[in-house]
Amino acid sequence: MVSERSLHLCVPLVSGSFCKLIVFVVFISTNFPVSVCEGINSGRCMIWGPGLNPDTVLPVRHFFVQAVDSKGDNLTLSPGKDTFKVKISPLDKKEHIRIHVPPPLDRGDGSFLLRYRLYGTVLKGLQIEVLHQDAAVAKSPYTLQGPIYHEYCDCPKSDAPVWQSIMQCPAEEPQILADFKSFPTIDLQRLRQEVPQRFSNRGGLIHYAIINNQLHRRTLGKYTDFKMFSDEMLLSLMRKVRLPDVEFYINVGDWPLETKRTDAVPILSWCGSTETRDVVLPTYEVTHSTLESMRGVTIDLLSVQGNTGPPWINKTDQAFFRGRDSREERLHLASLSKKNPELLDAGITGWFFFRDREKHVGKAPLVGFFDFFKYKYQVNVDGTVAAYRFPYLMLGNSVVLKQDSQYYEYFYTHLKAGSHYVPVKRNLSDLLEKIQWAKENDAEAQKIARAGQAAARELLQPGRLYCYYYRVLHMYSERQAGQPTRHVDMELVPQPDDPTAVCTCERQKLGL
Repeated sequence: MVSERSLHLCVPLVSGSFCKLIVFVVFISTNFPVSVCEGINSGRCMIWGPGLNPDTVLPVRHFFVQAVDSKGDNLTLSPGKDTFKVKISPLDKKEHIRIHVPPPLDRGDGSFLLRYRLYGTVLKGLQIEVLHQDAAVAKSPYTLQGPIYHEYCDCPKSDAPVWQSIMQCPAEEPQILADFKSFPTIDLQRLRQEVPQRFSNRGGLIHYAIINNQLHRRTLGKYTDFKMFSDEMLLSLMRKVRLPDVEFYINVGDWPLETKRTDAVPILSWCGSTETRDVVLPTYEVTHSTLESMRGVTIDLLSVQGNTGPPWINKTDQAFFRGRDSREERLHLASLSKKNPELLDAGITGWFFFRDREKHVGKAPLVGFFDFFKYKYQVNVDGTVAAYRFPYLMLGNSVVLKQDSQYYEYFYTHLKAGSHYVPVKRNLSDLLEKIQWAKENDAEAQKIARAGQAAARELLQPGRLYCYYYRVLHMYSERQAGQPTRHVDMELVPQPDDPTAVCTCERQKLGL
């Protein structure tokens, strides 16, 4: 049974409940608050999210505030980035715990994303205050009873269904079901014999065994440095929930490996394709940005939500692209831009694959990612495989024009062309036509942008990432034939040692 703790359940934000606004003024400044709702009613604002549940252990905890005006209507435009302030402190003043609490992120639609990262376990609990002009917002202050664990606290829940309930994992993931359809049984003995022989010269492959919730591995191939990304995610997951004993291979190269042969073997990869049968995991890019949010990375799936550029009406009416020369279509895109500058601003920022073409195409200056969203239309073209910027683009408030591709990431199955993004042919032959359509159908283009953003916000939540990894490993374990084994040439991958953030598993002592 899920422990009854301080969990604040609030009504999720529903677009249909937004207040209907009539804008009488055309705003020129991109920094000026654009809401015309009446003043904010602090008491009627809504606060919800996993960061208010002490049992939801994530690298960065987060929750949301929806601004509500004096009439009780949700604001749908920004009331100003400094509308809300948040204070987070231990309930016990004798607990001196470092808590990183950045300013709220203004998502530009009347809602705000609030984040905090713990650098130690809080035994007694936390108090979270959200203020608007010194007035308490919603039911603030919120009391979260401890213990509240930090990211590196190795206190896994032994009851996986309880953990999944706490994390609000979805009942199923269509991509996982599709991936495992080809593997009703996984013969571990065959796997050990065949995978190294067939794939060890294909780049980088990591052979893992999780035994008694400890991680063991050996590396195969020349390019295995990216094992740090799979290591850190598996260790992080194991600190939160006890995993079944399981033995598997993760491909840390770019391209999926296993073909559509009838006797395919399951390889876990960061990218899938219509021509392969790899089991897809969240990319190393999405994974690392989640683990290192507010610490080792400056752009992550949460921070991008508060940096999506000016309101739609003030965005440049033009498509935009910057990237390296990792696919020839990108060079074609840059050439199209030169011929059609009124529709498209595209350029190559780094030359590695087609150096002989640089003199002809030219090199464009780098542009900060958040500045991409100054443009209404974002062009997404594959790199070596799927362009891993796609999830970040989807979280913006620009419409994404996505190249048709054989490659896909783990969440694509939830997205629908024409509803969440504008599809473009593989050879980009209809790109200019699609940009022109978007310019001539501004309301429809904005509708697609909003739908795509809403879907991405739901699909790319940090908690969903952990749920996805767990479900892949759990489904894999159910199909194993044979005993997962730590082999003699495997090394133990230890949990990180952080003596500055000591943790004792108080919940386990309490039976929670």
